[in-house]
Amino acid sequence: MRALITGADGFVGLHLSEHLEAEGDEVIGSATDITDRGALIAAFSEAEPEVVYHLAAQADVGGSWESPVETLRVNVEGTLNTLDAARLAGARRVLAVTSADIYGRVEATDLPLDEGQPIRPVSPYAASKGAADMLCLQATLGHGLDVVRARSFNHLGPGQSDRFVASAIASRIVANERCGETSVRVGNLQARRDFTDVRDVVRAYRLLMSSGLAGEAYHVCSGVDRSVDELARILIELARTTIRLEPDPDLLRPIDLEVLRGDNTKIHECTGWTPEIPIETTLADLLQHWRATHPPTPSSP
Repeated sequence: MRALITGADGFVGLHLSEHLEAEGDEVIGSATDITDRGALIAAFSEAEPEVVYHLAAQADVGGSWESPVETLRVNVEGTLNTLDAARLAGARRVLAVTSADIYGRVEATDLPLDEGQPIRPVSPYAASKGAADMLCLQATLGHGLDVVRARSFNHLGPGQSDRFVASAIASRIVANERCGETSVRVGNLQARRDFTDVRDVVRAYRLLMSSGLAGEAYHVCSGVDRSVDELARILIELARTTIRLEPDPDLLRPIDLEVLRGDNTKIHECTGWTPEIPIETTLADLLQHWRATHPPTPSSP
């Protein structure tokens, strides 16, 4: 397949590009600003993709409280522009990545969440992703564009920005390994999320592109919720020095959901996908990424 990826230079985009190329696909990375409608349509028209993976987004949930207008513009207007550009370029299918954050506050009795769960966004980010999700459905119903929605839960792995919790803790641990500090600042350790390795996630995306049904939404998730504290403890066990956690109120979000856990039955039944990489392997690889990115300064002779 000749595949165009928006956000190809991002965390997930880089992993997706690598996976698609390994599977024999021709990959085109789009560097065009998705909020620049004219330029995006021109870029898609020139590229002539068969399929489009729409990953480009403002993905910082906490940051969306401070920049709600920018978040909405990128995630809503940018998605509309991408869908229109794909349709006008003659792409036969679009995989659009939205987010499980669209479900917002849920009760314990709602878990695990399936794709029929009501959308009740809490953060500006979640609202923007909910709107983008509906635009994808409208593109299918209103324009006849073949769009598959991936409602992804939390994912992590090597290369992730330290704006996200596990990667932030990993980067601070590596910094401590270098400088000898013993404490790592952390925010809310009790929040529970459904984490999947990014390398499993991109496998799911290609399978959905091949086998997902047009107009349908699918959860990409592990089906297991873990606390941030559990991730932090695994990372500390993998550290090369003694580390302790130090709560920092400045790292708390204005509103943080207590728990999210998804049901991946639908995607498994449709594509056969199931996550394969253990969380311990993911976190070890994440630490190694930060060690490689910021190696120790060589000692003077």
